[in-house]
Amino acid sequence: MQIHPSLFTASALLSISALTLIGCSGGSDADKSAPADDHGDHAHEEVVYKIGVIAKSNSNPVFLAAKNGAFATGKRLSEELEDVTVEILWQTPPMEDAQVQAQYVEQLVSSGVDGIAISCTDANLLTSALKAAVEKGVIVVTFDSDAPDSGRMAYYGVDDKEAGKEVMRQLAKVMNNEGKVAVLTGNPAATNLQARVEGVIEQAKEYEGIETPMVYSFMPETATEAAAKMQQVQTANPDITGWALVGGWPLYTDNALDGIYENAKIVSMDPLELPLEYAMKGQVQVLVGQPYFGWGEKSVEMIVDKLHFDQSPPSEMVIADFDIVTTETAEEFAKNWKQWLGED
Repeated sequence: MQIHPSLFTASALLSISALTLIGCSGGSDADKSAPADDHGDHAHEEVVYKIGVIAKSNSNPVFLAAKNGAFATGKRLSEELEDVTVEILWQTPPMEDAQVQAQYVEQLVSSGVDGIAISCTDANLLTSALKAAVEKGVIVVTFDSDAPDSGRMAYYGVDDKEAGKEVMRQLAKVMNNEGKVAVLTGNPAATNLQARVEGVIEQAKEYEGIETPMVYSFMPETATEAAAKMQQVQTANPDITGWALVGGWPLYTDNALDGIYENAKIVSMDPLELPLEYAMKGQVQVLVGQPYFGWGEKSVEMIVDKLHFDQSPPSEMVIADFDIVTTETAEEFAKNWKQWLGED
């Protein structure tokens, strides 16, 4: 705990004044031995809550929005709570790497953080590090991608299986409930992507005219790799008439869908700035959005609620709604990114 310098100075001056008055008045020994703070003025102690935030990748705009959400919330709570400072420590690898994330968890715990918010690249690799953090009294919250066996206090994000189902619902609608679907996914070890793929496949069974989707994964999770995978698959399977993208990776670069959008309908997660341009041009029919800014915002809020008020969330699964963005609504939705990326 640290005492704010201005408060310390005020307290010291009051104490000196009290002692001076006692000496001049010739008070009794009992008076002289009375505690100097009997006047009732106590110095306020400032509390500093240090919260580490570990996203999957610094190269993915969705996590930059989460970063801004965390810092904005730390600043806001520092202003709203008396004598409290919420310090955000951003520790995120340049590219997805669960081992590096685990090292960051250990480093943050060693440095004395009070809480950690993390989007887990690989829950299997991170669970032991997160368990060790929890055992040392660190409040852990996961966002975007969970590690359910880690002892974390809560998860915040969309229901990933339901998000996958929604992608398939929207795709079936624009395909008139018939055709051949391909599913594009990234890191097969990511629990959030696994759940989304499962949701797509399960929902596809609801449509007699849609074949069982084929799933195609790629690594590393870059726009270039994703676009190349889509091009390769579409060329080898020209009868594909629909793409379900459980992440927006190929849409983070220009001209990724040339030769594809002319032959297939496309529904994707993640209405980021470049994907929104694809929607505005009609090359992508629907985008399903997540609470990107909220990943940082809500995670920090939950940790501070627990640290400061001993208040836990009502459920360990705090499920957010997702946004449905169409070609007609894409331009209006794009305005959100100015705030989320700190440009507004």
